[in-house]
Amino acid sequence: MVLSLDPALQLPRTLDLSAYRIVQEGLTNVLKHAAPCAATVDVHRDGDAVVVEVADDGPGLPDQHVPGRGLLGIAERVSLCGGVLEQGRGSERGFTLRAVLPLP
Repeated sequence: MVLSLDPALQLPRTLDLSAYRIVQEGLTNVLKHAAPCAATVDVHRDGDAVVVEVADDGPGLPDQHVPGRGLLGIAERVSLCGGVLEQGRGSERGFTLRAVLPLP
């Protein structure tokens, strides 16, 4: 696993907790559904937002995939922060979860 965090990134407590929980659930999903594989986590500032991305190089989603509670919980958390969630197949294979959370 590769972990990339911007060391200068200081977040409000609620946003910090949301980012942490998104990473936690994203990595839990990697272990449950894609292992064995490699995963990357990237948390960085992009303008007036924090971007949280968890990606793996596992087998990817089956064609008839129905999101489970973990992804629905992430979507609700991102929505409460006023953010945008992108999820789906990675660029070549695997799965990518990308949350963009606006800074207050």
